[in-house]
Amino acid sequence: MLPSVRALKPYPMAQLQARKAALAKAGTRIFDFGTGDPVEPTPPFILEALKNAVPAISQYPSVAGTPELRRAAAGYLARRFAAPLDPATQILPAAGSKEAIFHLPLAFLDPTSGKDTVVFGTPGYPVYESGTLFAGGLAHPVVLTRDKGFRLELETLPAEVLARTAIAWLNYPHNPTGACVDRSYLATQLAVARQHGILLASDECYQDLWFGDSPKPPSALEVAGPDASGLLVFHSCSKRSGMTGYRSGFIAGDKTLIAAYRSWRVHFGVGSPAMIEAAGAAAWADDQHAHDRRTIFAAKYQVLAAGMTRLGLSILPSQAGLYLWAQAPEDADAYAARCLDRGIVISPGGFFGAGGAGWFRLALVPTVAECHEALAAWPTC
Repeated sequence: MLPSVRALKPYPMAQLQARKAALAKAGTRIFDFGTGDPVEPTPPFILEALKNAVPAISQYPSVAGTPELRRAAAGYLARRFAAPLDPATQILPAAGSKEAIFHLPLAFLDPTSGKDTVVFGTPGYPVYESGTLFAGGLAHPVVLTRDKGFRLELETLPAEVLARTAIAWLNYPHNPTGACVDRSYLATQLAVARQHGILLASDECYQDLWFGDSPKPPSALEVAGPDASGLLVFHSCSKRSGMTGYRSGFIAGDKTLIAAYRSWRVHFGVGSPAMIEAAGAAAWADDQHAHDRRTIFAAKYQVLAAGMTRLGLSILPSQAGLYLWAQAPEDADAYAARCLDRGIVISPGGFFGAGGAGWFRLALVPTVAECHEALAAWPTC
């Protein structure tokens, strides 16, 4: 194995699954706030779209994806962000956003060149780092802090780091903190990236999960212009449509980058089955189910935020996303172990890298009723 790969820490969600399995085997009632895998049923019309698209003869799918899926994704971007992209040249389906995020540095990073670095915020999604290391690149995590709103500000990085950076990752609404940004922030980051020849990659998996009357989270596409030069955004059906198991998403943006990425991905054979893409097309073409699911997640957030406050725990207020970020009353790992004794699975902030110490994350997964039940069982501070 590559030395950098051998040095990777165990994937934190795998650790959570092992803990949960041990609890379940012991007969403990589980309240799982660990993994961001929603339990609300996938909308029936998506299931029907998949069933109706199962072919009589199974053949290899195209990495380019079906025209129907690309058109549906383009329609979604136009409705939601007023971003008029060409479905033929500016959209590329993916087997969920995770694989596309992981593979990006393999396509667009040359570790032998002077631009061998990938910048990302920490605490954050572990795949930004693991994809970089598998590609032989240099990971440059930037510790995000509460006083700066957990924002990654490229303009504050040293000139020598920017000169070596090939890819910079943004992720807002942010996993794990729920921090949000506005268009002005995105415009600044894109301007810095373009100035330094950096591919700006925006992970936008939570854009449709805002709470109540909070502002709708913007996309970097809104400030990029119609050609979206130097920009790729990543979207997923997983949370928006309850399709985590389908592995369906897409990449959109700069047509030159999309063309290069498509030609590279042919070698990996990552095309999704036609019936999965039919389900994805149905999901992106409909906004009502996303509204319904958003309402449920907002209700969970309100219950948990109020409950954490009653318990004397300090939370980071959030306007969107799938998570609640709270300060632990003691060492976060010890606190997580104490919660496990009550059957409550939480994610210590250290799971998400430097800057997460002293915090823990709750995924808005259990039902509203289960959130109330979990709060009743929660250990006192």
